Amino acid sequence: MTDEKRPFLRIVKGNPDDAELAALTAVLAAAASAPAAATAPLRRSEWANRARTLRQPLQHGPGAWRASGLPR
Repeated sequence: MTDEKRPFLRIVKGNPDDAELAALTAVLAAAASAPAAATAPLRRSEWANRARTLRQPLQHGPGAWRASGLPR
């Protein structure tokens, strides 16, 4: 190997002008510096859901007492 530097970009087809090369370089630099894609949000327990503290209408009928303690 020699001590020559390899070019950052190599055009294999066409004849782009300086503005097109600058645009391509800007897009590649922005893509390389973009943060990684966000991972899926963590799932929270339904017991930690603050919406559950709001009062729900009381249901009546057979088995209503049992259903009152189940998550909605």
